Amino acid sequence: MALTLITGLVLVGVAGGLFARAAAMPRVRMVGQLGQIDAYGFGHEGGARPTASTPRLLDRLADRVGAALARRTALDELATRNMLMGAGLYQLTPIRFMGYRALGSAATAALFAWAAATTGSAPAVALLAAAPGAGLGWLGSITVVRRRARLRMAQIDDALPDLIDLLVVMVEAGLGFNGSLNMAAGRLRGPLGDEIRLTLQEHVMGLSTNEALEHMQARCDTPAMRSFVRSVLQGETLGVSIGQILRNIAVDMRHRRRQRAEERAQKAPIKMLFPLVFLIFPAMFIVLLAPAAISVMETLGGR
Repeated sequence: MALTLITGLVLVGVAGGLFARAAAMPRVRMVGQLGQIDAYGFGHEGGARPTASTPRLLDRLADRVGAALARRTALDELATRNMLMGAGLYQLTPIRFMGYRALGSAATAALFAWAAATTGSAPAVALLAAAPGAGLGWLGSITVVRRRARLRMAQIDDALPDLIDLLVVMVEAGLGFNGSLNMAAGRLRGPLGDEIRLTLQEHVMGLSTNEALEHMQARCDTPAMRSFVRSVLQGETLGVSIGQILRNIAVDMRHRRRQRAEERAQKAPIKMLFPLVFLIFPAMFIVLLAPAAISVMETLGGR
């Protein structure tokens, strides 16, 4: 009797837990979607939220400094925003980026001046040392961001053929394009997976599939991505079979990837020339010619 009562209580508890989970599931999904939106920097306050590791005070200071510089200089916000999105820095606005560039320039100049002062140099020399530090801080930040954007675009181009192969398999299995894209997003990692998930999130938030794809093309403006998005949009407009379009794109992407590999292989000998000439050849000459030179000097000295 006691065992039956305990079993009944356990079953009632499990049933209650399942009922509570079913009732709270819409709320859990909504919180998860809002968390994904926040992860890309689009909060309900209308602007980009700072990351958890970045102090708000420093963000506000960068915003004020960037706004002051933007009023005095010709800041191309569209180009800067595209560069930041290409680098994956969705939470960083062009104004804040300019503010951080100015703060980094000032900090680097102060560091160079302090280093010159600690060596016992005159104050004038310390001030002169601050000038290259300021230039290094100002140009170094944008150089790093551009390099990150370039490497990220290369990673997206390299991963795009794999995405298209997945889409071809899923579309030919009977799924629609949006469903195939959603399933592929769960299997892709890296920058391309992030871009696909952001595109799907924009579609969930109310944009059409064509608009979301156009936004993805604007964020990842590479030849492969342009070919992919334009082909899909043209197929949707003309009513052509999306499976055949994706198969043709997959063949084209493989040719593009093979051409990029061949281009890199042809550049390799030129890139190897400088280490050979300046690093390896001098050491070889020292090892090979030093004994002969010593022998010649000893022979001439003996005479």
